[in-house]
Amino acid sequence: MDFIYIAVGLLLLIVGGNSLLKAAVGFSLRLQIPKIVIGMTVVSFATSAPELIVSLKSALEGHADLALGNVIGSNIANLGLVLGITIIISTISVEKSFYKTDWPVMMLSSLALYGMIAFDGEIQRYEGVVLFVLLIVFLVYLLRFQKIAVIDEMSEDDEELPLYKDVLFLAIGGLALWGGSELLIDGSVSLAKAFGISERIIGITIVSVGTSIPELAASVIAVLKKEKAISLGNLLGSNIFNVLAVLGITSMVTPVSITDMRLLTNDIFWMLGFALLVFPLVFFPVRMKLSWKEGVILLALYAVFIYKMVA
Repeated sequence: MDFIYIAVGLLLLIVGGNSLLKAAVGFSLRLQIPKIVIGMTVVSFATSAPELIVSLKSALEGHADLALGNVIGSNIANLGLVLGITIIISTISVEKSFYKTDWPVMMLSSLALYGMIAFDGEIQRYEGVVLFVLLIVFLVYLLRFQKIAVIDEMSEDDEELPLYKDVLFLAIGGLALWGGSELLIDGSVSLAKAFGISERIIGITIVSVGTSIPELAASVIAVLKKEKAISLGNLLGSNIFNVLAVLGITSMVTPVSITDMRLLTNDIFWMLGFALLVFPLVFFPVRMKLSWKEGVILLALYAVFIYKMVA
């Protein structure tokens, strides 16, 4: 039965990624907003919904390690696994303005998370408020100073759809991604528990990969359809949302306390390392491009990370 859950979950995630992409393109055309803004808001929020649901449920049930491990692991998977696969499939060209705003915000949000848990091993309610306020400030800035940071190779092929279709695709995409993630997580966790794997390992590997499948589906479909602005914006936006929205909202509802200190002494440094690594990779070996070579590096490092976790 677990294998059926996993298979159906993956199918729903593919359908959801395609529907969400259509909605994102439609709204960007209708509102005349650059696609990277849509990618970092609508698409990022929808693909981060599984992380929010899993983390909030886990924290409320007293499984804080699973909640925090899910977010840390998802951020690592978004850059190591999802971005790695995405740029292996298709090279992404990046403008300088992109790394003047979006990467620094992702890096700063990651450092803010570390600062909040480094001393007491807990994210208090007031710290959750701070994270959520930072998210609002970032979104206001993003919408106020709309920018095009990634080259869209097929913008002339875009077609504006009726409003009801945009809303329908958004709803179908969000529900399919959520439902698919739930099925995938349920099946994966059941299999993992059968082998006696710890809660922290489950959260930072299986559950985090499961909740990152929506980002993978949305990003791969996006690059295959040449909507690279949405793909790259979705990934960085999802990492920002995971910290500021997912942990912000979760810790506002209930404080998130760490019991397995390896989350603090090991795992979060992997997250910071992957976030930091993206910056130099955009300059070397080819300036302002992310290609298959960088993708291989990211995937190889992610494989090392997974090996270290399960070894």
